[in-house]
Amino acid sequence: MKRIFNRFIILLSAVAFLGSCEDDFLKPVLNQGAIPSVTLSASNVVLTKENAAKDALTVTWPKPDYGFNAGAGYTILFDKKGGNFSKAVAVSTGVNLTKTFKVAELNSLLLSLGIVAGTAADLDLKVESKLGTSTVLASTVMPLKATAYLDKLDLSTIWGLVGSATTNGWDGPDMPFYTTDQANTLVAYVTLKDGEVKIRSNNKWDLNYGDDGANGSLEVNGANIAVKAGTYKITFNTAALSYTIEKFGWGLVGSATPNGWDGPDAPFFYDPSSDQWRLIVTLKDGDVKIRKNNDWGTNYGDTGADKILESNGDNIKVTAGTYLVTVDFKSLKYTIEPIKIYGIVGSATANGWDGPDAKFTPDFFKEGNWVLKGITLKDGEVKFRQNDDWAVNYGDDGANGSLEAGGANIVVKAGVYDITLDFSVASSPTYKMVKR
Repeated sequence: MKRIFNRFIILLSAVAFLGSCEDDFLKPVLNQGAIPSVTLSASNVVLTKENAAKDALTVTWPKPDYGFNAGAGYTILFDKKGGNFSKAVAVSTGVNLTKTFKVAELNSLLLSLGIVAGTAADLDLKVESKLGTSTVLASTVMPLKATAYLDKLDLSTIWGLVGSATTNGWDGPDMPFYTTDQANTLVAYVTLKDGEVKIRSNNKWDLNYGDDGANGSLEVNGANIAVKAGTYKITFNTAALSYTIEKFGWGLVGSATPNGWDGPDAPFFYDPSSDQWRLIVTLKDGDVKIRKNNDWGTNYGDTGADKILESNGDNIKVTAGTYLVTVDFKSLKYTIEPIKIYGIVGSATANGWDGPDAKFTPDFFKEGNWVLKGITLKDGEVKFRQNDDWAVNYGDDGANGSLEAGGANIVVKAGVYDITLDFSVASSPTYKMVKR
């Protein structure tokens, strides 16, 4: 009996000891005062294109006291005043307790919120601190007044070209007409197949024009207009109801280009956001010139190497690399700038994992966006990378539309896709793949 009693006493002592040990290893408790306060370098910022590379706004906050050593990550959220941050623009800062926004970066952020350029807008800003996967603390909301600028032209119209000769056929969406500096005169720069076209408004058949007499005059619900394959400039006079179709295209030719001096030339594309012509091209060491319609009848070089084009001017010397070439044919100014271009690579693409990759084009309407339309993919996997090289590549670790450097392969099903890469917020890039 005594032995049983002694064992009972030992058991009670062990329970008491364990209880005291548990007290020594209590879980940390989050301090209620851990939510950070935020300081803004300015409460009212007015952004201008001329200051694009300068600092615009610095957001700082102290390291919160969580009551224990916490490895927190921070995110700055911007929303229109009175919003609930459900549609906020988020900028991750990692473990950093400060973030300085350049003018161009902040301007792009504001425009993505739907802020009207040139008008002072009231915003709300806060910082979130995230611990683990579920604990999120938020600062108090700070007011910010900001004025964005619009550095893109809006030459859009309600009119478009539709038909069997166009990229999207009779169902559209139509190939757009743009405004010009001449009243009532619109222009479309298009590459067509053999087939037929008409002109209509708002991608609908409610109001459409054809040409009953094939004489350059337009009639409501008129006959289809027959065209041959080629690259054209189509001019549409909305007052006179007349049109012209002329062979038209600019190209880069020379020893540095893929096809040399004999062409065919590397084609420029029209950028309505700036009313300029642009080209992304990989060049060798050598010379180039710019000419119209793959013909020497109209050609430009640069006599004096002053970045101004002259008719029949001197050859332009270039070194090997990948470039964005931009030409303003109104002022005859041009630039040739190195560019890192994104492409799609993978088992689902035509050239597989070895490339060369199918190339994206910068979306000049949306800063930091790249687009690739109408690419045919097979069942397989893809990733995105720069200049056909693995040094910079992106995948999607969570299959959630966000891009991570060196992330997981993206699984796709066979089909034709329109793809957008969005690097407008450099710290949190995203992508969209829309199957046609």
